[in-house]
Amino acid sequence: MRILHTADIHLRNEGDSRWNALETIIQVARDENVDLLIISGDLFDSGVDAESLRPKIRKVFSGSQFHTIILPGNHDIDSYRKGLYFGDNVTILSDYTPVEKYKGIRIIGVPFERLSSIELLGRLRSFKDFFDKRKKNILLYHGELLDLFFSHEDFGDEGKERYMPLKLSYLEQLNIDYVLAGHFHANFLVNRLEDGGYFVYPGSPISITKKETGVRKVNIFNVGKPPEEYPLDTPHYEKVIITLDPTLDEHPLETVKRRMSNIQHQAVVLLTIDGAINGEKLNLTEEGFKARLKEIMSNVNIVDENFNFRDIQHIIEDELFKAFEERLTSYTEDQRRELRDIAIRAMVQG
Repeated sequence: MRILHTADIHLRNEGDSRWNALETIIQVARDENVDLLIISGDLFDSGVDAESLRPKIRKVFSGSQFHTIILPGNHDIDSYRKGLYFGDNVTILSDYTPVEKYKGIRIIGVPFERLSSIELLGRLRSFKDFFDKRKKNILLYHGELLDLFFSHEDFGDEGKERYMPLKLSYLEQLNIDYVLAGHFHANFLVNRLEDGGYFVYPGSPISITKKETGVRKVNIFNVGKPPEEYPLDTPHYEKVIITLDPTLDEHPLETVKRRMSNIQHQAVVLLTIDGAINGEKLNLTEEGFKARLKEIMSNVNIVDENFNFRDIQHIIEDELFKAFEERLTSYTEDQRRELRDIAIRAMVQG
């Protein structure tokens, strides 16, 4: 069986970037011939969003050869009342009933509850008899893995509250092959379980906040094999820091062009340009250089820009720097150039 695992789409409106990200995931599932799509929590951003979008989302999930399993998360825990229809071949894991419709595989979900770490441990231990050693056992979970050091910002705008805090040791001797998790937005992350299985956070498939940078991914794997990250062509924030070095031969505008040419077309850029330029050599003031930067980046979607570069003219004219240059007369031309460049770098950084 081939599975696509994602989480934390946080749908709000039909037709926006998050909705389009879900449609992209559905298309990837078709292209990759998956048998099962798993969404490990927070498909919707709120219960109100789920209520308004449910009639529209049925078309997204229906008409495909694969099945879909949805686990309630902390944002949409109240969105899945019994008997609601989300589309053909869609199963909601709103309780602890095992799913055994797939040969050789048993799936159990832990829908979000406001449980302490100790309460969650008790709940998991009660599953011990659920997992059959003769099958591949998959646990769906939405919450925080305490074994790893995270900033609360890595979970989106969740504040300081703990959500279903879990330790990997809680899963020992449960015969779990995969924990397909959600709630961690920042990036794709895999941890090995003590018994040899895998704990996987796929990260959000679209940047929900500016803290989630880089190409977004989903987890696609064949049951019995390791999880694999699959990059998505979806909107995401990209943090770009370009440090200009006035001692290099490359024109600083070419440096910027080269770096920006690698930006994916869906990227929303958080740009910082620091370092220094030699305005006299370039025949450009700081203001003129900034204007040229704006021209070459006109086709890039930049939402934050920090222009922290400076002209080194004041360094070259500094009396200390001039005195330093005078002491280089006994060196060869190449040595003088190298020492001069080192001094400029040091003074720029200082």
